[in-house]
Amino acid sequence: MIEFTGGICPLTPLEQHLRQVIGQAGYAGGFIDHYLWTLLYPAGLTREMQWALGAGVLMVNGAVYGVLLGRWARAAGRRGRG
Repeated sequence: MIEFTGGICPLTPLEQHLRQVIGQAGYAGGFIDHYLWTLLYPAGLTREMQWALGAGVLMVNGAVYGVLLGRWARAAGRRGRG
């Protein structure tokens, strides 16, 4: 919800405060900007690569759901006969 609304995670100010308490410098922006942005969007990542990675994630997700739905349907069929 925080990502969709553009808000700041309530834990970020707490982290910043605790860093200052132990003598560390804080950082600008939020948790996602500081820790995840470079993991999600590394240098050199092109738009085509983003599309390919996204398509790969969707295919894996679809395969997993297909297997799970197949198992569920077979189990439901066995229950119906028993």
